[in-house]
Amino acid sequence: MWVCGALCRARAPAQLGQRLLPESSRRRPAAASFSASAEASRVRALVYGHHGDPAKVVELKNLELAAVGGSDVHVKMLAAPINPSDINMIQGNYGLLPQLPAVGGNEGVGQVIAVGSSVTGVKPGDWVIPANPGLGTWRTEAVFGEEELITVPSDIPLQSAATLGVNPCTAYRMLMDFERLRPGDSVIQNASNSGVGQAVIQIAAALGLRTINVLRDRPDLQKLTDRLKNLGADHVVTEEELRKHEMKSFFKRGSSLTTDSLVSQDVPQPRLALNCVGGKSATELLRHLAPGGTMVTYGGMAKQPVIASVSQLIFKDLKLRGFWLSQWKKDHSPDQFKELILTLCDLIRRGQLAAPACSEVPLQDYPCALEASTQPFTSSKQILTM
Repeated sequence: MWVCGALCRARAPAQLGQRLLPESSRRRPAAASFSASAEASRVRALVYGHHGDPAKVVELKNLELAAVGGSDVHVKMLAAPINPSDINMIQGNYGLLPQLPAVGGNEGVGQVIAVGSSVTGVKPGDWVIPANPGLGTWRTEAVFGEEELITVPSDIPLQSAATLGVNPCTAYRMLMDFERLRPGDSVIQNASNSGVGQAVIQIAAALGLRTINVLRDRPDLQKLTDRLKNLGADHVVTEEELRKHEMKSFFKRGSSLTTDSLVSQDVPQPRLALNCVGGKSATELLRHLAPGGTMVTYGGMAKQPVIASVSQLIFKDLKLRGFWLSQWKKDHSPDQFKELILTLCDLIRRGQLAAPACSEVPLQDYPCALEASTQPFTSSKQILTM
């Protein structure tokens, strides 16, 4: 859906400045530089010159498009989401920071307009997504190196393609890489309404796994619960319910906890927990893990440390691990990442993996999108359309 009205349509004036040198383009000439006037360029981009509050440091600027070299690809961006990692990168609180000034956005989908004479892997008309973070996707078009892009099928929904390269990849790898799960096994996760959480629910269902999905209490809890169950969630509980004594019998007796009662079901203790919150929420996930189980942390929304009791580590032999997709890419070949993308595309085509709930926002209305992305209890991902 389209959001934000005329009051939100703040447009930053074009300004002169340094050449943009995103980390991904340091080995070649910069793809764009600031222009002195809107007439001098067709390209618009969301740029930040220093770290800080995105609402204060991100500006809509006009950029000059570089000439297409032999190994370059001219891409028109179609859509790009705003992810928590994008916000963290702008704030300067992320494990990978591009050289400033930089164009925001690590994910999105674009269409190839033209290619250089030595490009063989893509052709005009192809859909492409970034191969690695730091590319700067919040812009109307750009010139990238061929090695910085991965082709994706154009027969999948636009929103699915735009949100394919980060959250679904993270969800799939966490489900596959840490425990040998079999159909019927269960997984417990917090932040279940996040982009990763929604992908976990769907991919787990496709693999025959059961999910226990934890949410913070909120005004629209029942509506959100229904939406997650429509995605394939087996059980949805609040943080408060997870702390109740009855949760022990949820697994021990094979029961299902609802807001009113316990209903008989066969629910094995989860062998895998996925933590995006930290603090007390992570401690509760650990409390319900099966002996020998693993908790994987991939985010820290609460900005609180993960605390595990000595008894859980000694007597239950629980394992604490971390996951960062950027590190996984460094440890694996580009072909392995392409294989992962194609696996997820197959799930999309089969109707087993849909994009998260999204709100499409025109690029010029970026202040509204940035504000919505930082609000509590956000259930809709903001996607910038070009």
